[in-house]
Amino acid sequence: MDREKLARMAGAVRTGGKGSVRRKKKAIHKTTTTDDKRLQNTLKRLGVNTIPGIEEVNIFKDETVIHFTNPKVQASIAANTYVVSGPSQTKKLQDLLPNILSQLGPDNLASLKKIAQQYEKEKKGEDEDDDDVPELVENFEETSKK
Repeated sequence: MDREKLARMAGAVRTGGKGSVRRKKKAIHKTTTTDDKRLQNTLKRLGVNTIPGIEEVNIFKDETVIHFTNPKVQASIAANTYVVSGPSQTKKLQDLLPNILSQLGPDNLASLKKIAQQYEKEKKGEDEDDDDVPELVENFEETSKK
């Protein structure tokens, strides 16, 4: 068999043997819907209940926060399982800081200290920049009149 004939045979995709009808287009498998159905079935087996009225969820990871706005939250206390689904954003801890102080636990205390130290360093840096400007020694108005 030569290469041209092999290429033609590969291009003509058949569903059966010789004489069968050629497929018009390639079937595209949608795995996301099957995965979602499997997940929903598994959650149903765990006995997960939807918790209404939650406006935001923050998941803390070191110095970053995964922030969900108006998520769908499901929980199974018996299985110790919580499911948070919806659109999420990954943000830095300091971006959300004033609003989430009440949500921070002892695990995030070290991150909070680091942010405070960085803030103090920035403040000191700003103060030092002001000291670099020399004070006026002579009166420039008199010099300009001359």
